[in-house]
Amino acid sequence: MSGRGRAQPAENGESIRTNLFRQPRAVWAVAFACVVSFMGIGLVDPILPALAKDLEASPSTVELLFTSYLLVTAVAMLVTGWVSSRIGAKRTLLAGLSLIVLFSGLAGASGSIAGIIVFRGGWGIGNALFIATSLAAIIGSAGGRFAGAIILYETALGIGVGLGPLVGGELGAVSWRGPFFGVAVLMAVSLVAILVLLDKTPPPPRRIALREPFTCLRHRGLAVMSATAFFYNWGFFTLLAYTPFPMHLGIHQLGYTFTAWGAAVGIFAVVVAPWLHRRFGTSRVLYLNLAMLAVDLAVIAVFTGDQAVLIGAVIVSGVFVGLNNTLTTQAVMLVSPFERPLTSATYSFVRFIGGGLAPYVAAQLAAHFDVHLPFWIGAGSELIAIAVLGRGHAQIAAAERPLLEREPGHAGAHL
Repeated sequence: MSGRGRAQPAENGESIRTNLFRQPRAVWAVAFACVVSFMGIGLVDPILPALAKDLEASPSTVELLFTSYLLVTAVAMLVTGWVSSRIGAKRTLLAGLSLIVLFSGLAGASGSIAGIIVFRGGWGIGNALFIATSLAAIIGSAGGRFAGAIILYETALGIGVGLGPLVGGELGAVSWRGPFFGVAVLMAVSLVAILVLLDKTPPPPRRIALREPFTCLRHRGLAVMSATAFFYNWGFFTLLAYTPFPMHLGIHQLGYTFTAWGAAVGIFAVVVAPWLHRRFGTSRVLYLNLAMLAVDLAVIAVFTGDQAVLIGAVIVSGVFVGLNNTLTTQAVMLVSPFERPLTSATYSFVRFIGGGLAPYVAAQLAAHFDVHLPFWIGAGSELIAIAVLGRGHAQIAAAERPLLEREPGHAGAHL
């Protein structure tokens, strides 16, 4: 299997900040689509209790909106490399966006919770095609400025995650159908922008086989980062998808709470994570960050019935989610020797399985045992993520050392 070259470590902190917003129009078109795509993750958060009430569904049934979406996304990731290596990045992006427009519109028009769950699964197929290709498209269109492109991608993620609950809350207050139709309209705009602004991308010189995402997991560094993300996402999506139920807030209040959470995600992903990376390196920051997220989930587990503490803990968790998103994405792309779309697909396949299973399992545990138990398990999953990450410490340090040695002010010479 042919690999790709390592990212050039010529960027320093100053050049990244200077070049971040000096991008071709095609980059902005893809970034805007990324914002809307990531809005889809938190969009349904504020309307989960309303959906359960209006459609007479149990919390565990409503949580299948996350499970179907993320598990289908995970499985579909296995074929994204096969598709993009045959039709090119632009056509893959357009195919993904078209499916999102179609299925988000159908979800809004549906009259049953079962229909919405099925259409969220179709939405997940489009999401997989888009996510696996968008980062590679941004890096390629940005002229190869690797770290700056990663930060721009995470900026889009942070903005999308932050806006998702706000848009979901405002549109959901009118009707639970509003958020789904809103995504369909915004993704249609993104589709046109990419169609017009992104240059045609020919298929890569090498066609990717369907089995390759599995064979890529034989690489120790990529396997470790993927497994770490699986356990991290278990805790993260337990928090994101299940906390709206014990909060007992209205749609607007849930939207504002998760918008504050998303703002923390964006700020710490874009501003703080690069500084900490330059200063201490990926592994050191991730160990502490995952431990702090475990503590945050433990606080939620203890004070699940205290609305004020629960709201505060959810908002604070955005700090740790933002740091983790940027540092993990950059580490995965650095440690993997494979093509970026293939790396993204392999890594996302594993992490989205954890994210997809967690919400449904959380609702089942709360219904059959105790409302505190899902969050204790989420806290434990973050501790497992730390242990798994330690198995790949040497690979991560070796991959990022050339980049860090060029950064002024780096204190972690011995990683």
